[in-house]
Amino acid sequence: MAEQDTLRIRRLQADDHPNAARWDAFVQACPQATFFHLSSWQQVIRQSFRHETYFLYAEQGGQIVGVLPMAHVASWLFGKSLTALPFAVYGGVAAQTDAAANSLEREAQALARSLGVSHLELRNSQRRHDDWPTQDLYVTFKLAIPPVLDEKMLCIPQKRRNMVRKAQKLGLYAVVDDSVDNFYPVFSHNSRDHGTPVIQKRYFERVKQVFDKDCEILSVYTSAGKCISSIYCFYFRNEVLAYYAGETREAKSSAANDFKYWSLMQRAAQRGCDVFDLGRSKKGTGSFEFKRTWGFEPQQLHYQYDLIDRTDIPQNNPTNKKFKLFIELWKRMPLPMTEMLGPLIVRNLG
Repeated sequence: MAEQDTLRIRRLQADDHPNAARWDAFVQACPQATFFHLSSWQQVIRQSFRHETYFLYAEQGGQIVGVLPMAHVASWLFGKSLTALPFAVYGGVAAQTDAAANSLEREAQALARSLGVSHLELRNSQRRHDDWPTQDLYVTFKLAIPPVLDEKMLCIPQKRRNMVRKAQKLGLYAVVDDSVDNFYPVFSHNSRDHGTPVIQKRYFERVKQVFDKDCEILSVYTSAGKCISSIYCFYFRNEVLAYYAGETREAKSSAANDFKYWSLMQRAAQRGCDVFDLGRSKKGTGSFEFKRTWGFEPQQLHYQYDLIDRTDIPQNNPTNKKFKLFIELWKRMPLPMTEMLGPLIVRNLG
């Protein structure tokens, strides 16, 4: 094999802007890649959570042929891991060839051992290894956005149409509102009410700054001008990803969440999207069932693990029974306290 055709694995440095541009051009063109494969996540994770990042790419013939973005989470609560990618629902390798994908994974395995982590986690959309332990708890939901979205709303189930009309009769309205100041209070309240530690506000501000027009917030207001539901979205190629959502208790009785998703579908269509990604849910949860009532079909995610210094797949999620007492206590904590303590816990979760 000629020297220029040799497959090499390299690490993208945080300040290497020319190669970051090459990386992102590859991600935009690679069918396996997602929004979370973009190079700017390296900046976000480092600055927001202070985790060391390892963004590896495979190069052959002067071209990038594969990428694998990872971060080292050294948690005093949950141990050490190397994850592709923490704080993301999708990850793992995106590559043009099996050779590039396999080389990147082997490099990741070697790196994990050199860092002394307990496990390597690849958040794959597709199963890559039949012999790797696999977490099948999570699914994602996607739906094609029809070319015509009118007031008849025939593309969504009748029950959901009725709920949207209820919200409209109550005078609710949706606004593309890119101020985190309006989004964060409802997101924080909602996180506390579900017993979930909240992410720090400056994380959302930083993501919005870094991704600019590819990150958008849509909020639902009452006729009196009160924000009761909000959703933080990402746009990638022809898809909109509804990622972080928050709502007040008032939102449920006024059908604000149905109205929010209908409004987001309309907004995404205006932006030229034809795929609506409603995000990840755990099987058997209320979120899982709500998304199914919208006509979205669950698509299995395959989080796969190289277990190095442990024998079982980590279960750092609310379905783990050992967190039940903590969750119930968290729901009862004052909101200012959860906003102070939540970010300290979240950075250890990944």
